[in-house]
Amino acid sequence: MRYCSGMLHRRDLLALVPVLSLRGAANENKMTLCIHQTTSAAAGYRKSLEGYSRAGIRLVEVIRPHLEAFIQSDGLPAAKRLLSDLGLTAVSHGGLAGLWAPRPERAAAVAELKRHAEIAAELGIDRIMAPCTGAGKFTADDYKLAVDYMREAGEIGKQFGVVVMPEFTKLSAFISTLPTVLRLTREAGHPNVRPMLDFYHFWAGLSKFDDLELLHQGELHHVHFQDVPDMPREMLDGITREIPGTGIAPIPRILKALAAKGYSGPLSVELFYPKYQAMDPFELARTIREKGEPLL
Repeated sequence: MRYCSGMLHRRDLLALVPVLSLRGAANENKMTLCIHQTTSAAAGYRKSLEGYSRAGIRLVEVIRPHLEAFIQSDGLPAAKRLLSDLGLTAVSHGGLAGLWAPRPERAAAVAELKRHAEIAAELGIDRIMAPCTGAGKFTADDYKLAVDYMREAGEIGKQFGVVVMPEFTKLSAFISTLPTVLRLTREAGHPNVRPMLDFYHFWAGLSKFDDLELLHQGELHHVHFQDVPDMPREMLDGITREIPGTGIAPIPRILKALAAKGYSGPLSVELFYPKYQAMDPFELARTIREKGEPLL
């Protein structure tokens, strides 16, 4: 690069503009570490958020048990104010099951969706995660019903500016793989129903790595972020999840595949081991940052 009297020539400065623009775009598209409150199930709403904030976490995924207990004791405005005071953004509301499979309990799940979509909107949250945990035998007609259910959920979400995200789960007998959730959400064709991906359910379940190629550009709306322990896959259950960077899952490879498909949102660390859920949230969040951020 040429200099004149210690200053850049105008033509050299102009040549830098595309490079700087690309760097800016890369920074804007960066995935960001987030923590799911299930990871600190024993701590409750306030203590978990205070610990995460102190450790430098800025994005959180709140959960129903913590929220409902806090709202009952302190009120919804206080729940929102606490997030703001701690410099945290709640990016998702996690854990509304029972919406997708044709089961008697579905009516109650729809009522809960309406209630929590309103709560999410009050907190400034624009998405709700809804895992599929259906058990038993299902028919082709049941999957047609699931498409209708997704459209209904989408209409409820639309009222509150909230996207409802079906989550495929490893142990579900109904929606357990990425191709299935993509097929159903595409058939539903509702802007307030979008697919999400959980690293654990993806890598430990029946999905295949090549399934990531099925994603359309920008289609994926949210990601749960975990590692898999070094044990036979047959032993993996819903609890056996490790801090990203401490297991054997090909995390960098998966992240690159997601980036290539245009994903640039939160990576929400959701852990279930009691040893993690009982930890001090500050120490746990600090460990998650130490292990997880280098992967990004």
